[in-house]
Amino acid sequence: MSTPTTTNISIRIDKEIKQEAEALFEKLGLSVSGAVNIFFRQAIRQQAIPFEIKIKTEAEEKYDEYFNPYNMKVLMESLSQIERRETLSLTLDELQAMENGEIPQKALDFLNSGGNE
Repeated sequence: MSTPTTTNISIRIDKEIKQEAEALFEKLGLSVSGAVNIFFRQAIRQQAIPFEIKIKTEAEEKYDEYFNPYNMKVLMESLSQIERRETLSLTLDELQAMENGEIPQKALDFLNSGGNE
């Protein structure tokens, strides 16, 4: 049985990307060399790049924009408010009146009650 031999490779990569990758690999208990070896072995095993490389469609871009961390935080808070019954239901006429600067009485009552209808 022959002893495996190793060789060195040299690549150019953005310094910040390298630092971020090194930090990630360290958390995973890997060296950069170990991570690259895993990548190469998976590429050989799969006879392909071991992950999907593609340009996002317009729909995927919009999906990612909508489900960003800020929007998800707002959505989760809104769901919590619904569960706590801290919501106000208005009719279309009431909403249109609000566009004209009128505040429906039930909206005032809601606000004065501290958000509990």
